[in-house]
Amino acid sequence: MPVTTIAEHQVHVDAEGFLTEFDEWDPSLAPTLAKAIGIELTDRHMEVITFLRADYKTQGETATTRRTQAVGGFPIKEQFALFPGKPGKKMAYIAGLPKPKGCV
Repeated sequence: MPVTTIAEHQVHVDAEGFLTEFDEWDPSLAPTLAKAIGIELTDRHMEVITFLRADYKTQGETATTRRTQAVGGFPIKEQFALFPGKPGKKMAYIAGLPKPKGCV
């Protein structure tokens, strides 16, 4: 996997720029990753990101928008408001996780 520098951190990424190593992500990367896709992070964004990372650690895969609603308590409508367009993909990108299954 290619290595790139994001917010002064050397990280491994795939061809689409998603981090490939769970432990290389750091909260200080989130604002830079978000800005790259046109999102300005708020505390609520970070609540979603925190849930996704904790869920990934226990489940071994990135939560879908439906799981993020059902288990995390973040309504799908709110996910679309926070991460417009393709929330699952954008949330995963900022959280340093692989795209959820079914994301194109």
